[in-house]
Amino acid sequence: MGLRTLVGVAAALVAATTAASGGAKGSAAEFSFRSLDGGTIELAEFAGRPVLVVNTASRCGFVGQFEGLQALQDRYADRGLTVLGVPSDSFRQELDTVEAVKEFCEVNFSIDFPMTEITPVAGSSAHPFYAWARSQGAGPWWNFHKILIDGSGAIAGSYGPTVAPDSPRLIAAIEAALPAQ
Repeated sequence: MGLRTLVGVAAALVAATTAASGGAKGSAAEFSFRSLDGGTIELAEFAGRPVLVVNTASRCGFVGQFEGLQALQDRYADRGLTVLGVPSDSFRQELDTVEAVKEFCEVNFSIDFPMTEITPVAGSSAHPFYAWARSQGAGPWWNFHKILIDGSGAIAGSYGPTVAPDSPRLIAAIEAALPAQ
């Protein structure tokens, strides 16, 4: 297969993903998730503040990152950051129920940042936010992929699971995205 054919296939996949997500979206603020606690999490509620969206899985080898994610929430919440956990079984490593996920996160990591219901993040059934993020080249490709959304709703960075929550690169990006004090 030639380069021109590969480019055409890639463009068709992006177009199909965009169409499946309800059309092109220009901002993360246009998306919402169902909350683990019931109700809806509207990303528009975070306008002007950064959000670190992380697809999580309770049975993943990177599960220890929950501790670092909670530390980020604790360290930067007063300055405007929100960590948003998105439990997903897209990579077959999540517990079966939202109740089990909630208990696991509270008991093992004292998680108090917002979390969504178990949500598909990859493939044809991916949540529209993740279809949009993928069309922007922001993944995810595995569990604990971090997508930093800036205060305007744009993707400010995408960090794979090997980038720890306390990584200097991630910390610098978060600090750059925080509102001026």
